[in-house]
Amino acid sequence: MSDQSFVRTEMLPELDPPASTVGIVGWARENLFSGWVNSVLTVISLGFIYYILAGLIPWVFQSSWAAESLTECREIFKEKYGTTHGHACWGVVNDRWLQLLYGFYPDHLYWRVNLALVLTLLALAPILFSERSPKQMIYVTAAYPFVMPWLLWGGAIWGPITAALGFVVGYYAYRFFTNMLGGLAGLIIAVLATLIWWFVLASPVADLLTSILNIGIESVQSRQFGGFMLALLLGIVAIGCSLPLGILLALGRQSDLLIVKTICVGFIEFIRGVPLITLLFVASLLLNVFLPPGTNFDVILRVMIMMTLFSAAYMAEVVRGGLAALPKGQYEGADSLGLNYWQAQQLIIMPQALKISIPGIVSTFIGIFKDTTLVSIIGLFDVIGLSNAIRADTAWNGIYWELFAFIAVLFFIVCFSMSRYSMYLERKLQTGHKR
Repeated sequence: MSDQSFVRTEMLPELDPPASTVGIVGWARENLFSGWVNSVLTVISLGFIYYILAGLIPWVFQSSWAAESLTECREIFKEKYGTTHGHACWGVVNDRWLQLLYGFYPDHLYWRVNLALVLTLLALAPILFSERSPKQMIYVTAAYPFVMPWLLWGGAIWGPITAALGFVVGYYAYRFFTNMLGGLAGLIIAVLATLIWWFVLASPVADLLTSILNIGIESVQSRQFGGFMLALLLGIVAIGCSLPLGILLALGRQSDLLIVKTICVGFIEFIRGVPLITLLFVASLLLNVFLPPGTNFDVILRVMIMMTLFSAAYMAEVVRGGLAALPKGQYEGADSLGLNYWQAQQLIIMPQALKISIPGIVSTFIGIFKDTTLVSIIGLFDVIGLSNAIRADTAWNGIYWELFAFIAVLFFIVCFSMSRYSMYLERKLQTGHKR
Protein backbone atom coordinates (compact mmCIF):
# COMPACT_ATOMS: atom_id res chain seq x y z
CA MET A 1 0.00 0.00 0.00
CA SER A 2 1.48 3.40 -1.03
CA ASP A 3 2.31 6.04 1.54
CA GLN A 4 -0.30 8.81 1.21
CA SER A 5 0.59 10.81 4.34
CA PHE A 6 0.53 14.62 4.09
CA VAL A 7 3.57 15.09 6.36
CA ARG A 8 6.94 15.07 4.58
CA THR A 9 9.29 12.53 6.05
CA GLU A 10 12.59 13.92 4.67
CA MET A 11 14.25 17.33 4.79
CA LEU A 12 14.47 19.32 1.58
CA PRO A 13 17.92 20.65 0.62
CA GLU A 14 18.58 24.30 1.49
CA LEU A 15 18.05 26.62 -1.47
CA ASP A 16 20.03 29.73 -2.31
CA PRO A 17 18.13 33.06 -1.93
CA PRO A 18 16.88 34.62 -5.18
CA ALA A 19 19.64 36.51 -6.99
CA SER A 20 17.49 39.64 -7.07
CA THR A 21 17.44 39.92 -3.26
CA VAL A 22 21.15 39.66 -2.38
CA GLY A 23 24.35 41.40 -3.37
CA ILE A 24 24.52 44.62 -5.34
CA VAL A 25 21.35 43.82 -7.25
CA GLY A 26 19.39 43.25 -4.06
CA TRP A 27 20.76 46.39 -2.44
CA ALA A 28 19.94 48.50 -5.50
CA ARG A 29 16.45 47.04 -5.75
CA GLU A 30 15.75 47.76 -2.09
CA ASN A 31 17.33 51.21 -1.84
CA LEU A 32 17.25 52.72 -5.34
CA PHE A 33 14.38 51.06 -7.24
CA SER A 34 11.89 50.08 -4.56
CA GLY A 35 9.04 51.92 -6.30
CA TRP A 36 8.35 53.98 -9.38
CA VAL A 37 8.89 57.29 -7.57
CA ASN A 38 12.16 56.10 -6.11
CA SER A 39 13.22 54.78 -9.52
CA VAL A 40 12.53 58.10 -11.24
CA LEU A 41 14.46 60.02 -8.58
CA THR A 42 17.36 57.56 -8.89
CA VAL A 43 17.55 58.02 -12.67
CA ILE A 44 17.42 61.82 -12.33
CA SER A 45 20.10 61.77 -9.63
CA LEU A 46 22.37 59.53 -11.71
CA GLY A 47 21.97 61.89 -14.66
CA PHE A 48 22.86 64.87 -12.49
CA ILE A 49 25.92 63.06 -11.06
CA TYR A 50 27.05 62.14 -14.58
CA TYR A 51 26.67 65.74 -15.70
CA ILE A 52 28.81 66.98 -12.77
CA LEU A 53 31.49 64.32 -13.13
CA ALA A 54 31.67 64.74 -16.91
CA GLY A 55 32.85 68.29 -16.36
CA LEU A 56 34.76 67.81 -13.09
CA ILE A 57 36.94 64.81 -13.96
CA PRO A 58 38.49 66.35 -17.11
CA TRP A 59 38.92 69.65 -15.25
CA VAL A 60 40.89 67.90 -12.48
CA PHE A 61 42.91 65.35 -14.45
CA GLN A 62 43.34 67.02 -17.85
CA SER A 63 45.30 69.82 -16.25
CA SER A 64 48.75 71.32 -15.99
CA TRP A 65 51.06 71.24 -12.96
CA ALA A 66 54.26 72.53 -14.54
CA ALA A 67 53.14 75.95 -15.80
CA GLU A 68 54.63 79.04 -14.14
CA SER A 69 51.84 81.44 -15.15
CA LEU A 70 48.24 81.42 -16.28
CA THR A 71 49.31 82.43 -19.78
CA GLU A 72 51.61 79.42 -20.00
CA CYS A 73 48.78 77.19 -18.78
CA ARG A 74 46.51 78.42 -21.56
CA GLU A 75 49.20 77.83 -24.17
CA ILE A 76 49.65 74.25 -22.93
CA PHE A 77 45.89 73.62 -23.01
CA LYS A 78 45.56 75.12 -26.48
CA GLU A 79 48.34 72.93 -27.82
CA LYS A 80 47.31 69.69 -26.09
CA TYR A 81 43.50 69.86 -25.99
CA GLY A 82 42.66 72.51 -28.57
CA THR A 83 40.79 74.67 -26.04
CA THR A 84 41.59 76.61 -22.87
CA HIS A 85 38.26 75.91 -21.19
CA GLY A 86 37.47 72.99 -18.90
CA HIS A 87 41.02 72.38 -17.62
CA ALA A 88 42.56 73.24 -14.26
CA CYS A 89 45.79 75.18 -13.99
CA TRP A 90 47.29 73.48 -10.94
CA GLY A 91 50.58 75.24 -11.60
CA VAL A 92 49.49 77.98 -9.19
CA VAL A 93 49.22 75.41 -6.38
CA ASN A 94 52.55 73.85 -7.37
CA ASP A 95 54.13 77.31 -7.36
CA ARG A 96 52.57 78.74 -4.18
CA TRP A 97 51.60 75.81 -1.97
CA LEU A 98 54.29 76.58 0.61
CA GLN A 99 53.04 80.15 0.86
CA LEU A 100 49.45 78.93 1.21
CA LEU A 101 50.49 76.64 4.07
CA TYR A 102 53.05 78.77 5.92
CA GLY A 103 52.31 82.34 4.87
CA PHE A 104 55.36 84.56 5.19
CA TYR A 105 56.99 82.43 7.87
CA PRO A 106 60.78 82.18 7.22
CA ASP A 107 61.39 79.16 5.02
CA HIS A 108 64.43 78.00 7.00
CA LEU A 109 62.17 77.77 10.10
CA TYR A 110 59.42 75.61 8.60
CA TRP A 111 60.68 72.79 10.81
CA ARG A 112 59.38 74.67 13.84
CA VAL A 113 55.87 74.82 12.41
CA ASN A 114 56.01 71.14 11.50
CA LEU A 115 57.29 70.24 14.97
CA ALA A 116 54.49 72.29 16.56
CA LEU A 117 51.95 70.34 14.48
CA VAL A 118 53.46 67.02 15.56
CA LEU A 119 53.37 68.16 19.19
CA THR A 120 49.72 69.11 18.71
CA LEU A 121 48.86 65.58 17.61
CA LEU A 122 50.89 64.07 20.45
CA ALA A 123 49.25 66.38 23.00
CA LEU A 124 45.79 65.48 21.75
CA ALA A 125 46.41 61.73 21.89
CA PRO A 126 45.91 61.35 25.70
CA ILE A 127 42.70 63.37 25.43
CA LEU A 128 41.16 61.85 22.31
CA PHE A 129 42.40 58.27 22.73
CA SER A 130 43.04 57.98 26.45
CA GLU A 131 42.71 54.19 26.58
CA ARG A 132 45.32 53.65 23.85
CA SER A 133 47.90 56.28 24.80
CA PRO A 134 50.76 55.72 27.25
CA LYS A 135 50.26 57.50 30.55
CA GLN A 136 53.52 59.39 30.08
CA MET A 137 51.98 61.27 27.14
CA ILE A 138 50.05 63.43 29.59
CA TYR A 139 53.29 65.31 30.28
CA VAL A 140 53.42 66.31 26.61
CA THR A 141 49.85 67.58 26.91
CA ALA A 142 50.73 69.60 30.01
CA ALA A 143 53.81 71.16 28.40
CA TYR A 144 52.18 71.82 25.02
CA PRO A 145 50.47 75.20 25.82
CA PHE A 146 53.88 76.63 26.73
CA VAL A 147 56.12 74.91 24.17
CA MET A 148 53.92 75.55 21.12
CA PRO A 149 53.91 79.40 21.33
CA TRP A 150 57.65 79.37 22.01
CA LEU A 151 58.28 77.26 18.91
CA LEU A 152 56.20 79.50 16.67
CA TRP A 153 57.19 82.93 17.98
CA GLY A 154 60.65 82.04 19.25
CA GLY A 155 62.60 84.20 21.67
CA ALA A 156 64.06 83.32 25.07
CA ILE A 157 63.06 80.12 26.79
CA TRP A 158 62.29 81.99 30.01
CA GLY A 159 59.01 83.39 28.68
CA PRO A 160 57.13 80.05 28.57
CA ILE A 161 58.85 78.92 31.78
CA THR A 162 57.64 81.96 33.75
CA ALA A 163 54.18 81.52 32.23
CA ALA A 164 54.10 77.92 33.47
CA LEU A 165 55.21 79.09 36.91
CA GLY A 166 51.96 81.05 37.13
CA PHE A 167 50.07 77.79 37.60
CA VAL A 168 52.54 76.71 40.26
CA VAL A 169 51.98 79.99 42.10
CA GLY A 170 48.21 79.55 41.87
CA TYR A 171 48.37 75.94 43.06
CA TYR A 172 50.36 76.69 46.19
CA ALA A 173 48.31 79.81 46.90
CA TYR A 174 45.14 77.71 46.73
CA ARG A 175 46.51 75.06 49.07
CA PHE A 176 47.80 77.60 51.58
CA PHE A 177 44.76 79.88 51.74
CA THR A 178 42.20 77.05 51.54
CA ASN A 179 43.46 75.69 54.86
CA MET A 180 43.20 79.16 56.40
CA LEU A 181 40.08 80.72 54.83
CA GLY A 182 38.11 77.97 53.11
CA GLY A 183 37.71 76.67 49.58
CA LEU A 184 35.99 79.62 47.87
CA ALA A 185 38.31 82.24 49.36
CA GLY A 186 41.32 80.10 48.55
CA LEU A 187 40.19 79.74 44.93
CA ILE A 188 39.66 83.49 44.53
CA ILE A 189 43.06 84.31 46.03
CA ALA A 190 44.74 81.64 43.87
CA VAL A 191 43.24 83.13 40.69
CA LEU A 192 44.29 86.65 41.74
CA ALA A 193 47.82 85.45 42.59
CA THR A 194 48.12 83.77 39.19
CA LEU A 195 46.93 86.88 37.34
CA ILE A 196 49.28 89.13 39.32
CA TRP A 197 52.16 86.84 38.47
CA TRP A 198 51.33 86.77 34.75
CA PHE A 199 50.56 90.45 34.23
CA VAL A 200 52.95 92.07 36.75
CA LEU A 201 55.82 89.81 37.71
CA ALA A 202 56.34 87.28 34.90
CA SER A 203 57.75 89.72 32.32
CA PRO A 204 60.35 91.36 34.64
CA VAL A 205 61.44 87.95 35.93
CA ALA A 206 61.78 86.63 32.36
CA ASP A 207 63.79 89.70 31.33
CA LEU A 208 66.07 89.30 34.35
CA LEU A 209 66.71 85.63 33.60
CA THR A 210 67.32 86.44 29.94
CA SER A 211 69.91 89.05 30.87
CA ILE A 212 71.67 86.49 33.06
CA LEU A 213 71.44 83.48 30.72
CA ASN A 214 70.06 84.12 27.23
CA ILE A 215 68.82 80.76 25.95
CA GLY A 216 66.38 80.82 23.09
CA ILE A 217 65.67 80.50 19.38
CA GLU A 218 65.23 82.97 16.55
CA SER A 219 62.24 85.29 16.99
CA VAL A 220 59.48 85.52 14.37
CA GLN A 221 57.12 88.50 14.19
CA SER A 222 53.36 88.00 14.12
CA ARG A 223 53.10 89.81 10.78
CA GLN A 224 54.98 86.87 9.23
CA PHE A 225 52.29 84.41 10.29
CA GLY A 226 49.78 83.44 7.65
CA GLY A 227 48.36 80.76 5.42
CA PHE A 228 46.71 77.59 6.66
CA MET A 229 49.16 77.59 9.59
CA LEU A 230 47.41 80.70 10.96
CA ALA A 231 43.99 79.07 10.61
CA LEU A 232 45.21 75.99 12.49
CA LEU A 233 46.78 78.14 15.20
CA LEU A 234 43.63 80.19 15.76
CA GLY A 235 41.41 77.14 15.58
CA ILE A 236 43.46 75.10 18.07
CA VAL A 237 43.58 77.92 20.61
CA ALA A 238 39.88 78.81 20.25
CA ILE A 239 38.76 75.19 20.45
CA GLY A 240 41.08 74.27 23.32
CA CYS A 241 40.17 77.27 25.47
CA SER A 242 36.48 77.67 24.63
CA LEU A 243 35.35 74.27 25.97
CA PRO A 244 36.46 74.73 29.63
CA LEU A 245 35.38 78.38 29.55
CA GLY A 246 32.01 77.39 28.07
CA ILE A 247 31.52 74.79 30.81
CA LEU A 248 32.16 77.40 33.50
CA LEU A 249 29.76 79.83 31.80
CA ALA A 250 27.07 77.14 31.58
CA LEU A 251 27.46 76.34 35.29
CA GLY A 252 27.46 80.04 36.12
CA ARG A 253 24.25 80.56 34.18
CA GLN A 254 22.56 77.91 36.32
CA SER A 255 24.09 79.17 39.56
CA ASP A 256 21.99 80.31 42.51
CA LEU A 257 24.37 83.22 43.09
CA LEU A 258 22.65 86.24 41.55
CA ILE A 259 25.80 88.18 40.64
CA VAL A 260 27.48 85.17 39.02
CA LYS A 261 24.34 84.25 37.10
CA THR A 262 23.77 87.83 35.90
CA ILE A 263 27.35 88.20 34.67
CA CYS A 264 27.27 84.87 32.82
CA VAL A 265 23.86 85.50 31.23
CA GLY A 266 24.87 89.01 30.19
CA PHE A 267 28.15 87.81 28.66
CA ILE A 268 26.56 84.92 26.78
CA GLU A 269 23.66 86.93 25.37
CA PHE A 270 25.87 89.86 24.38
CA ILE A 271 28.44 87.70 22.56
CA ARG A 272 25.77 85.61 20.82
CA GLY A 273 24.00 88.79 19.72
CA VAL A 274 27.05 90.30 18.01
CA PRO A 275 28.55 89.01 14.74
CA LEU A 276 32.06 87.58 14.98
CA ILE A 277 33.37 90.00 12.36
CA THR A 278 32.34 92.89 14.63
CA LEU A 279 34.31 91.40 17.51
CA LEU A 280 37.31 90.93 15.23
CA PHE A 281 37.15 94.60 14.20
CA VAL A 282 37.02 95.54 17.88
CA ALA A 283 40.06 93.35 18.55
CA SER A 284 41.95 94.78 15.57
CA LEU A 285 41.09 98.48 15.69
CA LEU A 286 39.37 99.57 18.91
CA LEU A 287 41.02 97.53 21.64
CA ASN A 288 44.21 99.59 21.61
CA VAL A 289 42.14 102.71 22.31
CA PHE A 290 41.26 101.35 25.77
CA LEU A 291 44.80 100.21 26.60
CA PRO A 292 47.46 102.40 28.24
CA PRO A 293 49.62 104.43 25.82
CA GLY A 294 52.59 102.48 24.50
CA THR A 295 51.01 99.09 25.15
CA ASN A 296 51.91 96.56 22.45
CA PHE A 297 49.15 93.98 22.40
CA ASP A 298 49.86 91.43 19.66
CA VAL A 299 47.09 91.41 17.03
CA ILE A 300 47.06 87.61 16.74
CA LEU A 301 46.68 87.34 20.52
CA ARG A 302 43.77 89.80 20.37
CA VAL A 303 42.08 87.73 17.66
CA MET A 304 42.64 84.54 19.68
CA ILE A 305 40.94 86.09 22.71
CA MET A 306 37.94 87.31 20.73
CA MET A 307 37.46 84.02 18.89
CA THR A 308 37.76 82.10 22.15
CA LEU A 309 35.15 84.27 23.86
CA PHE A 310 32.83 83.99 20.85
CA SER A 311 33.12 80.21 20.74
CA ALA A 312 32.78 79.92 24.54
CA ALA A 313 29.43 81.73 24.50
CA TYR A 314 27.99 79.22 22.03
CA MET A 315 29.67 76.34 23.83
CA ALA A 316 28.00 77.42 27.06
CA GLU A 317 24.57 77.05 25.49
CA VAL A 318 25.44 73.64 24.08
CA VAL A 319 26.60 72.43 27.50
CA ARG A 320 23.57 74.00 29.16
CA GLY A 321 21.40 71.95 26.82
CA GLY A 322 23.18 68.80 28.00
CA LEU A 323 22.70 69.80 31.63
CA ALA A 324 19.00 70.47 31.04
CA ALA A 325 18.58 67.03 29.43
CA LEU A 326 19.68 65.21 32.58
CA PRO A 327 16.85 63.91 34.75
CA LYS A 328 16.46 65.47 38.19
CA GLY A 329 17.22 62.13 39.77
CA GLN A 330 20.90 62.47 38.83
CA TYR A 331 21.21 65.59 40.96
CA GLU A 332 19.28 63.97 43.80
CA GLY A 333 21.50 60.87 43.56
CA ALA A 334 24.61 63.04 43.90
CA ASP A 335 23.11 64.72 46.96
CA SER A 336 22.22 61.36 48.50
CA LEU A 337 25.85 60.27 48.20
CA GLY A 338 26.95 63.28 50.21
CA LEU A 339 28.93 64.87 47.38
CA ASN A 340 29.51 68.59 47.37
CA TYR A 341 28.77 70.76 44.33
CA TRP A 342 32.12 70.36 42.55
CA GLN A 343 32.39 66.64 43.30
CA ALA A 344 28.90 66.07 41.91
CA GLN A 345 29.72 68.04 38.77
CA GLN A 346 33.01 66.22 38.24
CA LEU A 347 31.88 62.67 38.94
CA ILE A 348 28.19 62.51 37.97
CA ILE A 349 26.63 65.54 36.28
CA MET A 350 29.19 66.90 33.84
CA PRO A 351 30.34 63.57 32.29
CA GLN A 352 26.75 62.77 31.35
CA ALA A 353 26.01 66.30 30.14
CA LEU A 354 29.09 66.36 27.92
CA LYS A 355 28.24 62.93 26.55
CA ILE A 356 24.82 64.17 25.51
CA SER A 357 26.31 67.35 24.06
CA ILE A 358 28.97 65.72 21.85
CA PRO A 359 27.27 66.48 18.48
CA GLY A 360 26.68 70.13 19.41
CA ILE A 361 30.20 70.55 20.81
CA VAL A 362 31.87 69.19 17.67
CA SER A 363 29.56 71.25 15.47
CA THR A 364 30.66 74.38 17.36
CA PHE A 365 34.29 73.35 16.96
CA ILE A 366 33.89 72.94 13.22
CA GLY A 367 32.09 76.26 12.93
CA ILE A 368 34.75 78.24 14.79
CA PHE A 369 37.52 76.59 12.78
CA LYS A 370 35.88 77.62 9.52
CA ASP A 371 35.31 81.12 10.90
CA THR A 372 39.07 81.60 11.12
CA THR A 373 38.89 82.69 7.47
CA LEU A 374 37.21 85.91 8.63
CA VAL A 375 40.55 87.25 9.87
CA SER A 376 41.44 88.09 6.26
CA ILE A 377 38.97 90.99 6.53
CA ILE A 378 41.04 92.66 9.27
CA GLY A 379 44.32 92.40 7.38
CA LEU A 380 45.74 89.07 8.54
CA PHE A 381 47.02 86.96 5.66
CA ASP A 382 45.32 83.68 6.32
CA VAL A 383 44.88 81.22 3.46
CA ILE A 384 41.98 83.23 1.96
CA GLY A 385 43.87 86.51 2.20
CA LEU A 386 46.92 84.92 0.57
CA SER A 387 44.80 83.58 -2.27
CA ASN A 388 43.66 87.12 -3.02
CA ALA A 389 47.28 88.31 -2.95
CA ILE A 390 48.34 85.49 -5.29
CA ARG A 391 45.57 86.33 -7.76
CA ALA A 392 46.77 89.94 -7.74
CA ASP A 393 50.13 88.77 -9.12
CA THR A 394 50.43 89.40 -12.86
CA ALA A 395 51.54 85.80 -13.42
CA TRP A 396 48.34 84.40 -11.89
CA ASN A 397 45.89 87.23 -12.51
CA GLY A 398 42.60 85.58 -13.45
CA ILE A 399 43.15 82.30 -11.61
CA TYR A 400 40.26 81.46 -9.32
CA TRP A 401 38.87 77.95 -8.87
CA GLU A 402 42.15 76.12 -8.43
CA LEU A 403 43.19 78.10 -5.35
CA PHE A 404 39.83 77.77 -3.63
CA ALA A 405 39.63 74.06 -4.48
CA PHE A 406 43.00 73.54 -2.76
CA ILE A 407 41.84 75.56 0.26
CA ALA A 408 38.56 73.62 0.39
CA VAL A 409 40.48 70.32 0.50
CA LEU A 410 42.60 71.56 3.43
CA PHE A 411 39.56 72.62 5.46
CA PHE A 412 37.64 69.47 4.49
CA ILE A 413 40.41 67.23 5.83
CA VAL A 414 40.38 68.91 9.24
CA CYS A 415 36.60 69.31 9.57
CA PHE A 416 35.86 65.79 8.29
CA SER A 417 38.38 64.38 10.77
CA MET A 418 36.61 66.17 13.63
CA SER A 419 33.26 64.87 12.40
CA ARG A 420 34.49 61.28 12.17
CA TYR A 421 36.01 61.47 15.64
CA SER A 422 32.69 62.73 16.96
CA MET A 423 30.94 59.68 15.49
CA TYR A 424 33.61 57.40 16.96
CA LEU A 425 33.19 58.99 20.38
CA GLU A 426 29.40 58.67 20.22
CA ARG A 427 29.70 54.97 19.41
CA LYS A 428 32.28 54.51 22.17
CA LEU A 429 30.13 56.20 24.81
CA GLN A 430 26.85 54.90 23.34
CA THR A 431 25.11 58.25 23.42
CA GLY A 432 22.32 57.07 21.15
CA HIS A 433 19.30 55.00 22.15
CA LYS A 434 19.47 51.34 21.23
CA ARG A 435 16.53 49.92 19.39
